[in-house]
Amino acid sequence: MKVEIPTFPYLPKRFGRLGELAYNLWWSWNAEARSLFREIDRTLWRRTHHNPIQMLKLMSPEVLAERAEQTQLMELYDLVLAQFDQYMAPQETWFSRTYPDCSDWQLAYFCAEFGVHSSLPIYSGGLGLLAGDTCKEASDLGIPMVAIGFLYPQGYFHQHVGVDGQQEAVNERLNAFDTPVLPLYHENGERLLVSMQIGTQEVKAAIWKVQVGRVPTYLMETDILENEPAIRNLSAQLYGGDQRMRLQQEILLGIGGVRVLRALGYSPSLAHLNEGHAAFAGLEFLREKIQQGKSFEQAFSEVRSQMLFTTHTPVNAGHDVFSFSLIEEYLPGFWNRLGLSREEFLNLGASPEPGFFSMTILAFRLSAQTNAVSRRHGETTRTMWHFLWPHKSLDEVPIDSVTNGVHAPSWIALELLPEIARYVGADWVENQDSTEIWNRVLEIPDDVLWAIHFLLKNKLLSFVRERARRRWVEDRIAASQVVALGGLLNPHALTIGFARRFATYKRATLVLQDRERLKRILQNPWMPVQIIFAGKAHPADEPGKLYLQQIYQACSSPELGGHLAFIEDYDKQVAYRMVCGVDVWLNTPRPPLEASGTSGQKAAFNGVPNLSVSDGWWAEGYNGNNGWTIESDSDDDRAVAENLYDLLEYEIVPLFYKRDAGGIPRDWVRVMKEAMRSAAPFSARRMLKEYVDRFYRPKRTLEEVVQES
Repeated sequence: MKVEIPTFPYLPKRFGRLGELAYNLWWSWNAEARSLFREIDRTLWRRTHHNPIQMLKLMSPEVLAERAEQTQLMELYDLVLAQFDQYMAPQETWFSRTYPDCSDWQLAYFCAEFGVHSSLPIYSGGLGLLAGDTCKEASDLGIPMVAIGFLYPQGYFHQHVGVDGQQEAVNERLNAFDTPVLPLYHENGERLLVSMQIGTQEVKAAIWKVQVGRVPTYLMETDILENEPAIRNLSAQLYGGDQRMRLQQEILLGIGGVRVLRALGYSPSLAHLNEGHAAFAGLEFLREKIQQGKSFEQAFSEVRSQMLFTTHTPVNAGHDVFSFSLIEEYLPGFWNRLGLSREEFLNLGASPEPGFFSMTILAFRLSAQTNAVSRRHGETTRTMWHFLWPHKSLDEVPIDSVTNGVHAPSWIALELLPEIARYVGADWVENQDSTEIWNRVLEIPDDVLWAIHFLLKNKLLSFVRERARRRWVEDRIAASQVVALGGLLNPHALTIGFARRFATYKRATLVLQDRERLKRILQNPWMPVQIIFAGKAHPADEPGKLYLQQIYQACSSPELGGHLAFIEDYDKQVAYRMVCGVDVWLNTPRPPLEASGTSGQKAAFNGVPNLSVSDGWWAEGYNGNNGWTIESDSDDDRAVAENLYDLLEYEIVPLFYKRDAGGIPRDWVRVMKEAMRSAAPFSARRMLKEYVDRFYRPKRTLEEVVQES
């Protein structure tokens, strides 16, 4: 197998390694590397949405030559390359120190989406962003991980919202050669392909590689000439198509993903399934062992001992279920390869609803270890799936939990990093999961932290207004849409952020329950408030699209316009700007349906307090001083909304506007610092260490795993 990094012919020799740097997404979480690309050409950096590959392709030879003569820029270039070389060179890491005798141990991480950077739009939301953060942190810790997913040529849809608030899904073809992915080839120059049978069709997948620091991520694509036309669209779009398309994608992700590993010479010690989409990987591992001559019972025991399954949703609709007839159609006779009858095979994933096959149940049965993604989610999940272990008490249901965390270097604003290094410590990245070092954020001067936050807030609002202006100029949208898109936002008003998938259980419209009271809060002339919304509804989720429409119509209405705004096309870049720049992070899911809610963790790392119901991570994260909890015991949304309004009107808004003689809200800044100080346990570093120590545990034997499960 070989991979070649394309050359940029106009790069001066002095800039010769910029291409190598651009094709390793390590740059996306290294502050100096991000600054380097930005300083090379600020305008192109902004126009290409922070895509260094596209930027370098568009730069003229003359400008590149001029930049290569700038002493300060070249000093930064040399510094970044020195950091990069040191990072990528073989060295002692947390993993090698903790498990010195496990150099041959290896983890395979399967996920349907990866949100590493906005220049590679193959993610839809929280699951993908978590997977991206996991790869980054695994790289930083030196965990020997290889990741498997899809390269979707159409990515996830882009969003436009019409004047009536209707979401328009726009699919744009991804130009892979403008993104940090590289095709893999055999030594003879032929594309590296894996093949498998899905139904009556032979499906071939080309393999692309994304380098995420030290972690190689391999992505499959079926849109190649070697496939029949009907097959070429199989990997076209994330979460697109009907049930047939979805099932074929999941067969390819699981079974095809294992074959990708084998084609590249990997023999993972453990497979981590991030959600049930890749559960068929377990069937392929079974098939391999049985083909080697092992009995089904022996193979089943070994495969279970080498599988970890993480479930992410307590919402039934989030668990894929397919009819038995579809399973038989697309995996005909697969049971024979496992030495099972048709009935025994289907029973591996049999749902409580007769005649249906559950990917989540299959993943549970094939994995000796399973976990939810917060303590509260663990309780909900054990209740939800208790029927799989009818002879155990609820507390004995073998579903553990590891609370999700975020990759702090990716999500903390660049402008905050110097102060964190100064007060928390220059080695804060290495020790970010230490609660003790984060106590030092209390030493950051109030006026310094407030000034940085006000700068980040202005950057967010400038970003929002520029997007609204561009839509006005390019698409000739109505004036009401300019207002809805944030053209009138006030940098001095208390700004609340709400950004997530527009699923109905997330209750985006809760804040609109009593419009007159909301209007009174927002339009207080002495203490104005504004709310920025962002998020997409799945194209097939009609109730979710209706919620989005109601929010957008409120944003463009004469009574609330200018105080409510909606940012179109929510992605990682929008998320980053929002978690850094709003004053309060709002989260209003219907308990207990929030699995984790990592966006609130990202906000907290930036000193943005949470205003949330007690669900997901916030049930663990709230300490009484770092934000506010909305009372949500009632099933009546109006009662919950009333508590939200009370918190805003009587606590949050007055606290924000209470200023000293110098204009600093000292008591508010105290809450900001407490939000930052208490965020440490919710880093991806803590999360990955917990996974390794509790679940991956490289030294554990087969007998120990089976006994524990």
